[in-house]
Amino acid sequence: MPPTLFGGVFSVLPTPFDPSGELDLDSLARVIDLFLADGVSGFTALGVTSEIARLTEPERDRVLDAVLASVNGRVPVVAGTTADGLRTCIEYTRRAKSAGAAAVMISPPRMPKINSDAVAKHFSEVASAVDLPIIVQDYPPISGYAMEASLLARIARDVPAARTIKLEDPPTPFKTSRILELWSAAERGVGVLAKRDRGAGAPGVNIAIFGGLGGVFLLEELMAGAAGAMTGFGFPSILVKIVTLFRAGNSDEAAAAFYAAVPLMRFEFQEGIGMAIRKEVLRRRGAIAHAGIRAPGGTLDETTRRALDRVLAWTGQA
Repeated sequence: MPPTLFGGVFSVLPTPFDPSGELDLDSLARVIDLFLADGVSGFTALGVTSEIARLTEPERDRVLDAVLASVNGRVPVVAGTTADGLRTCIEYTRRAKSAGAAAVMISPPRMPKINSDAVAKHFSEVASAVDLPIIVQDYPPISGYAMEASLLARIARDVPAARTIKLEDPPTPFKTSRILELWSAAERGVGVLAKRDRGAGAPGVNIAIFGGLGGVFLLEELMAGAAGAMTGFGFPSILVKIVTLFRAGNSDEAAAAFYAAVPLMRFEFQEGIGMAIRKEVLRRRGAIAHAGIRAPGGTLDETTRRALDRVLAWTGQA
């Protein structure tokens, strides 16, 4: 069987909290319904922008169960199962499969002086332990390790379950092109990946690359060969429109939609307060009741709120 590949727009879900900081699963269900109406292809739960680092172990399970129950099979759900330890990562992945996730998203384990062989082995061991598609997340600010294009292509070659990549190491369009070039060379029987036949070059075998980073490079990523976007953004219908137009061959219309929305994507993706901005957007869209971030997350000051008002008006989303 060929490996499962994903594409389109997958929204990385936020985790809403009530004013006391407890999980607000009713708001989470409304976000899911809102994003489904926006046309998303799937969801990712327990990602970085889900505030996964601020959830307890029982809360991880409650959030994933709530997401799967709300989605109810309408689109695939990917669960983040990154962990610094292999055993923990495998256990998270098993729990995700048992709950009903369609795939898991995993970053390299964070450890001192990790090397490419250790990273490749990590993904291979998880895939051997649990039969479930893996999305390889390349986001160095979180993992602490930048995976070269050759390593990502090597993992895809050696681990058939891990042939979807979430690329968040700029310049992402350049890196997307490089990964696909390495894969194409292997299909022709040339290049370093062709030295051992582990699937690259087999008929019908391919890889898929998602852009991330709030969508700020989405158009250029699509031009480089990306399959879509997997990211958090308060207006996923914009991303869906861009991907749909581009796939239909309407690149100029896709560009017009993209460049009209870039100011909002850029504003929402501000380091340190991006999740607070996104939650405020979702509060204004009527999806979440409270836009709070768990400590020590950033909060919005009045200047940022006024700037958000202007950006929403300028981009036609007020």
